[in-house]
Amino acid sequence: MGNFSVQPISVSVMSGDEPVCASVEPDSNSYETVYAFLVENASEITVRCSMRKLEQEETESCLRAEYGNKTACVNQLMDRERELQHKVARLQNERNELGDSLTQISEALEEALKHAEDLQKRVSELEGAVAEQSVRNDSLFQKSRALPTAQEELKELRKSDREQRARLEQLEPCEEKARELDEIKGSRSWHMMLKVWAVRDAILPKGSRRRGAIKIVVRTVLHPLLTLKGRFRNPDLNALPIGAREIKEYNVPAAQPVQKKRKQDYAPFAVPAVANPIVSIVIPVYNEFDYTYHCIRSIVDHSGNIPLEVIVADDCSTDLTGEIQEIISGVVVVRNRENLRFLLNCNNAAKYARGKYLLFLNNDTQVGSNWLQPLVDLMEKDETIGMTGSKLVYPDGRLQEAGGIIFSDASGWNYGRMQDPAAPEYNYVKEVDYISGASIMIRTKLWKQLGGFDERFAPAYYEDTDLAFSVRKAGYKVVYQPDSVVTHFEGISNGTDTSSGQKAYQEINRDKFRQKWKQVLEQEQCRGPQELFLARDRSQTKKRMLMVDHYVPTYDKDAGSRAIYSYLRLFVARNYQVAFIGDNFFAHQPYTHTLQQMGIEVLHGEYYNKNWSKWIQDYGQFLQYAFLSRPHIAYKYIDCVKKYSHAKIIYFGHDLCFLRERREYEVTKDPKFLQSSAESQERELSLMRISDVSYYPSCVEEQIVHQIDPDIKIRAVPLYQYEHIDEKPYWFDLRRDLMFIGGYSHRPNVDAAKWFVTEVLPLVVKEIPGIRIHLMGSNAPEEVSALAGPNVVFEGAVNEYELNYFYSTCRISVVPLRYGAGIKGKVLEAMSCGMPVMTTPIGAEGISGAENILCIAETAVEFAQKLAALYNDRNELERRSREGYHYIEENFSPSSVVRMIGQDFDMN
Repeated sequence: MGNFSVQPISVSVMSGDEPVCASVEPDSNSYETVYAFLVENASEITVRCSMRKLEQEETESCLRAEYGNKTACVNQLMDRERELQHKVARLQNERNELGDSLTQISEALEEALKHAEDLQKRVSELEGAVAEQSVRNDSLFQKSRALPTAQEELKELRKSDREQRARLEQLEPCEEKARELDEIKGSRSWHMMLKVWAVRDAILPKGSRRRGAIKIVVRTVLHPLLTLKGRFRNPDLNALPIGAREIKEYNVPAAQPVQKKRKQDYAPFAVPAVANPIVSIVIPVYNEFDYTYHCIRSIVDHSGNIPLEVIVADDCSTDLTGEIQEIISGVVVVRNRENLRFLLNCNNAAKYARGKYLLFLNNDTQVGSNWLQPLVDLMEKDETIGMTGSKLVYPDGRLQEAGGIIFSDASGWNYGRMQDPAAPEYNYVKEVDYISGASIMIRTKLWKQLGGFDERFAPAYYEDTDLAFSVRKAGYKVVYQPDSVVTHFEGISNGTDTSSGQKAYQEINRDKFRQKWKQVLEQEQCRGPQELFLARDRSQTKKRMLMVDHYVPTYDKDAGSRAIYSYLRLFVARNYQVAFIGDNFFAHQPYTHTLQQMGIEVLHGEYYNKNWSKWIQDYGQFLQYAFLSRPHIAYKYIDCVKKYSHAKIIYFGHDLCFLRERREYEVTKDPKFLQSSAESQERELSLMRISDVSYYPSCVEEQIVHQIDPDIKIRAVPLYQYEHIDEKPYWFDLRRDLMFIGGYSHRPNVDAAKWFVTEVLPLVVKEIPGIRIHLMGSNAPEEVSALAGPNVVFEGAVNEYELNYFYSTCRISVVPLRYGAGIKGKVLEAMSCGMPVMTTPIGAEGISGAENILCIAETAVEFAQKLAALYNDRNELERRSREGYHYIEENFSPSSVVRMIGQDFDMN
C-alpha cells in the first residue's frame, strides 16, 4: 500500500451495544485532529471512527494549511521568546536596583541605629542636665531670697539719684548753650554766612600771609588799644563748657600725631577664626596703619561672642598695612592692584564677605564695649530693618552723630553734634534718614540685591546716604542703635576741608544725590531745621503721642505699671512715635532702657524736671495725642497740654480714687477717707470733663460716672493686653500652698494681707493643717512683713522668674480685697497663668461671668470654707484653670483692645 492521507468523518462511543451520550469536541493542530470526550458511568468503551481517503490535491491543500499554521506558530513562539527576554532583562534591572536600594537602606539603617544610640546618650545627658539645672534653679531661688532688702536697694538708688542729679545740674548750662548753637546753625543767616566764609576762604586761604595781614588791619582799626596790648589770643577751647566752645563749626582734633613705628613696636594678636561668621566687618584702609591696628584691637576686645570675620580692604597702602597679617593673624586682606578709593574699595571687598550681615567700619574708629550685639539683636528681632548703625562720639566724649538727617534740599545734618551723648533725646532706637558710613551694618542679601554703593558717587561722600534711601525704597527701615557706641577720629581718612582733596566730592555728590532722589526729597523729607523735631526720628509720617505717668513703668512690680507698659507696647506696635514722661524724672533701670530699645523717647533727668513745660510748649504743635495717667499726675500736665497743643487728650484713671476711698471709709470708719473721697471726686470729674475721652478698666466705673454726669465721655477698656497665652496643664499633684501678690504702697493690698492672715487663714489651717501662704510684693511695710509665721512665708519683692515659679507651684492665688475700685491686675495675671483665684466681690469686680471662673466669698468664714473645699478639689481647680485661660484669650488680646480704643486713635 502506498502512503495516503485520510480525514475523519464521524466518531461514535459505545458502552457494550448501547451508544453512550458523550460530549465529543475536535481539537485540530497543524498535524492532526484529536477528539476529546467525557464519559460517565461506563465500564467498557468502544470508540468507532469513520474515515475517508483524501485525494492528492486535498492532501497538498491540507499540508499547505498545516505548514502555514506551523509557520505562524513558530512566529508566535519567537515573539513570545523576545517578550520573555525583555521581561527577564527588566527583572534583572529591577533586581539590581533593589540590590542597590537594599544596600542604601542597610547603610541608612545602620546610620539610624547609630543616631538612635547617640540620641539615647543625648537624652540621658539632657536628663542629667535637667536634673542639675533643677538643682541649680532651686539653689538660685534660695540665693535670690538672700538678696539685699528693698530698703537697702532704695538707699543705693537714692545715692545714684543724687549723683545723676548732680551730673545733670552740671550739664544743664551746656545743654542750653548747645540748643542755642543748634538754633543758630539752623538759621538762614548761618547758611548765608557759610557761603560768605567759603568765598572768603577762597580769596584769603587759611594760614596765608594775606589773611593774617587783613586780620591785623581789621583788629587795629576796630580795637587799636587791645591790638597794641596783645590781648587777642586764641581762646582755650578746653576751658569752655560742652556745646558752647565756639559758634563756628568745631572740629575735634582726631588724635595726637603718631610717630611712624616699626613692625616690632606692635604687639601681635589674632582675630579668632570662625567657620560661619554672622558678621563680616569690612575696614577700608589707605595707610594710617596705627589707626587700623587699634581699630581691630578694639573689635577683638569688645565684640563678645558673636562669630565675625574682619576684612581689611587695602587700597594700595605704602605703610605697615602691607605686613598686617604678620602682626594681626586671622584677618582677611583684600589687596587692590590699583588705588580704587573709598567707594569702589568697599564694593570690591564686600564680595569676599561670608557673614549674614555686612558691617562697614572706618579704620579711624575704636568700638566701645558690647558694641556689636545690640546691632545684631535689632536685625534679628525685626526683619523689616534693613540697615542699622552706631552712635558716633568724638575722642573727647562729645557726641558726633545720633543718626543723620537729610532735608528736602538734600542738605545733611549730624543730629546731636557736639552735645552730651547721654542726653535722653540721643538714646532711643529710632528710624533715621541715614547713618554715617563710619559704622553701618546691612543685611548681606539686601546689599547684593541693591548692588552695593552706587558708583556714581565714587570716590566718596553721599554713598552712605544714597544706600539708606535705596534700603527704604526696597521696603526696609534704616534704624539707629544708641547702645552701639563707636569713637570716630573724624577727618583722618579724608580730612575736613571740603574745598580740596577727596573731601571736595562732598558738594559734588550732593548735587548728584539731589537729582537722583528729587521726588523722594520733595514728597517725604522735612523742609528744614524748623522741622528738626520730626526729622530726627522720621516721624513726619507717623502719629505722635506723649504719655505721662508717675514714673517709668516698673512692669514686674505693680499692676498699674504693667497696664501702662502694655499700652506702650501696643502703640509702638501700631507705629506710633511715643515720648514718655515719668513725673519723678528718674531713669529707673532696666525699665528706662527697655522703653528706649522699644523706640520710646524717655524724658528724664534734672533738665526735663525743670523744663518739661518748655518741651510741651516747643513741641506740642507736633503732637496728635496726649495719654495722661492717674488723677494726681494728669492734673499737673493737662492744662499745659491743652494750652500748647491740639492733641486729643486721653485720661486713663486706672480706678476711681473717690470710689476706692469711700469704700475704705466704709471698712475703716476713718473720716479722713470720706473727706479725701469728696476731694478726689471733684478732681477726677474735672479731669474727665476737660479730656476728650476717659478710660477705666471696668464697666462698673463707667456706670458710676454716668450716674453722676451722663455727658462725660468715658470708656471701659482692658487693663492689660496679652499677646501670647501659653496654656499649660494644671498639675494638681505638683502644687501646694497659697500665694498673694500685691504692691504694698497701695493701701488695699496691705489691708488684704492683714485681713487674710489674721481672720481667714486660722480657719483654713484647722481644715488643712500645714497649708502656707506666700506673701509677695514690693514696698511692704513692717506691718506686712511682721505677719510671717509657721503658716505665712513673707517673700517680699520678687522678680519675674520667681513670680512664675510661684504661679507654677502654688495651688491657688488668693485676692482677699475688702475695698478698692476697678478691675484687679493681680486677678487677670493669675488667670493668664492658669492659676485658679479665690477672691472677694471687690476682687471680682469688672469681670463678666466671674462666678464661673473665680471662687468668690465675702465674709471671713465663707472665704475660709470655700477656700478649704476648693483646695482639695482636683477637677474644679483644673476647670477653673482652663476657664481663666479662655477668658483672657477672648477679652485681653491686642486685637480686642484695638476694637475698643481704635476710634479714639484713628487706628485702621
